[in-house]
Amino acid sequence: MDRRNFIKLTAITGTSGVLASCGSPENVLIRFVPDENVDLIPGQAEFRTSVCPLCDSGCGLTARVMQADAEVVRDGQLGVMRVEAAKKLDGTPEHPISQGRLCARGQAAIQVTYHPDRITQPLRRTGAPGEYQYEAVSWDNAIAQVTAQLNGLAAAGNQAAVAFLVGAGRGHRRLLIDQFLARFGGRPAVEFQLFGDDVVRRANALSFGRAQRPTLDLARAHYVLSLGSDALGTWNSPVAHSVAYGAMRQGRAGIRGTWVQAEARMSQTGANADEWVALRPGTEGAFALGIAHVIMANGARAASDAGPAGALIAGWAEGLPEFTPEAVEGMTGVPAERLERLAREFAQRAPSVTVIAGPALAQTNGLFAALAVNALNALVGAVEQPGGVFFTPQLAGTTLAAGSRLEVLAAEMQANPATVQALFLDGTNPVHTAPSGWQVREAIAQVPFIISFSSFLDETSELAHLILPDHSFLESWVDALPESGSLEAVASVAGPAMRPLHDTRAATDVLLQVASALQQPLDPPLPASFEDMLEARYSSLPVEAGNPWLTIQRQGGWWGALPESAQAPSPVPVEPPEEPYAYAAPVFDGNDTQYPYHFLPYPSQALLDGSLAHLPWLQEMPDPLTSAMWSSWVEINPRTAEELSIAEGDIVEVASEHGTIQVPALIFPGIAPDMVAMPMGQGHTSYTRYARGRGANAATVLAPVTEGDTGAPAWAATRVRLTRVGDPDGRLIMMAGNLLEHPGEATTR
Repeated sequence: MDRRNFIKLTAITGTSGVLASCGSPENVLIRFVPDENVDLIPGQAEFRTSVCPLCDSGCGLTARVMQADAEVVRDGQLGVMRVEAAKKLDGTPEHPISQGRLCARGQAAIQVTYHPDRITQPLRRTGAPGEYQYEAVSWDNAIAQVTAQLNGLAAAGNQAAVAFLVGAGRGHRRLLIDQFLARFGGRPAVEFQLFGDDVVRRANALSFGRAQRPTLDLARAHYVLSLGSDALGTWNSPVAHSVAYGAMRQGRAGIRGTWVQAEARMSQTGANADEWVALRPGTEGAFALGIAHVIMANGARAASDAGPAGALIAGWAEGLPEFTPEAVEGMTGVPAERLERLAREFAQRAPSVTVIAGPALAQTNGLFAALAVNALNALVGAVEQPGGVFFTPQLAGTTLAAGSRLEVLAAEMQANPATVQALFLDGTNPVHTAPSGWQVREAIAQVPFIISFSSFLDETSELAHLILPDHSFLESWVDALPESGSLEAVASVAGPAMRPLHDTRAATDVLLQVASALQQPLDPPLPASFEDMLEARYSSLPVEAGNPWLTIQRQGGWWGALPESAQAPSPVPVEPPEEPYAYAAPVFDGNDTQYPYHFLPYPSQALLDGSLAHLPWLQEMPDPLTSAMWSSWVEINPRTAEELSIAEGDIVEVASEHGTIQVPALIFPGIAPDMVAMPMGQGHTSYTRYARGRGANAATVLAPVTEGDTGAPAWAATRVRLTRVGDPDGRLIMMAGNLLEHPGEATTR
């Protein structure tokens, strides 16, 4: 709320209907009649369950709800109304994932509901993308437009021209989208997340028949070897990991677990480790096999102990002769003596477990590295054993449809513009996060009819012809089906914690309303409402006493031992490769002479991939390793900075073969001299007043490179060069003969 509106709001008293300030119509604010169900006692709170939406961990949370005055939109008019308003979010104590805790990002989720730039009613774009020219339309009119488009495609037998772009998330919202597309005849939904986990899912499917992220039993582990995984910061289920990490370190009398972190750039998890090991990018698989070689060579384990997971690795049965400590030292840069010591500790301090994620898997050889870690875990008996790695049981019928990859769809759309005639956008912003070489914006912009369910204008939703703003998560039915983070099965679900503030609608119910209005009914028909869909699924789950659906709503989800009839089959048979996987050195985009530095974009601790950059609390939160906020920066090793005459705060140009950005330099000792790193999150050209025009977008310089087996973005496989182009005060220096504001000589390498 800006200052003017704050003044208007504080000036309203009693039940005054209209406030006019200085006689200006601009300052008229209407007092709406409260909803009949606002019966909270002033000053007293009620606690209601919900589910955090800001990542796909599925944390259960509790909202403190109190009576309050809030700005709302009704029939296109802004006014004030007495409402039941969520005031504070905390983790639900009984929930297996959050366990009463909530990360800083989860705490900031409340700002989604009250954001001043939130879209409050359906909009139709009347100008070009980026011109911010829209007109309000009624919900009936908007739904009629969507239905007419789909009816036209169905009448022409062209249902396959309907596509859906979605973000990460495992829950009934995504299952509903899959069902809608399958029954209508559209192509399966395309999921895109730059920092996704497709590689680890594929590796776990091959090794263990579990196509999901692992659950780490850290609380009972004695020794953890982490390869690139920021488990305590941004990867997988950070809240669950942090709780278990505390138990591992201090929860057992006389036992303090050890954490060793091996990576090329120190992460938040690395800063909390007992020992940090510097690795060359893309050599994590060789490092894991070097550990395995030492263990087998010393007779602690036989090669056969790794079972099928070991059989996937070439040379495993012979004891990995190519991965002696001396050979691995040449690949990774880790001294042979240190590797041998770590291997002995890992084998002797059982239960021990190793985990790999993040940049280690964002290489062209990422799948091999993940398979090597799986084989190492199997070798030491860490799979589904106390202190090891588990797989959270999954509900039956929750397998997501496999869609095309984003870059494949974009290329298809570019080659044949008629490929997609109607495109739905839900929870993803690939125009901002995808490598520019994929030409995602160009592909989407030529679609004749685009529908977005976004609550905010971002770089992708601003391309939409029709914006149908979703309720916030506190205003609607929400659920999540976490694929990891708990040793027992868990499903998070909750009803609205408060009534909608504005003229928005739940995207799930809008999709169901469109489905019911189609001229060719879907067969079988979809549920009448999203609540009905959730009730039908969760009512079949066992509870100790009472009505299952009411009990599950009250506690914010269901968790426990799944009956066999309700559990997804596991393990799932996977076709093994014809030949075992052999190690191959990583391939990087860019000549190492012209582009001598490895470029590492990484998820911001506050903003992740930039999807949270619109929340001011998170913009204001200092980075835990650098204390920076509201900005972008590039991290440079002190030795590299000295060679290039770069001082703290100097403006540096980071250039790859695919783009350039300019950001301030931050001298950071926790990074290799031949690498530079930069947090994702900033550089938005849209996405509210708090994100727009701030910092630089690291994705701008990314190469359109993928991991060969899965097609996942190899976002850590780009090389760059650095050029000092300005002083800390922003004054430019002379470059390439062009006279700029501040004369001087640029230093480039």
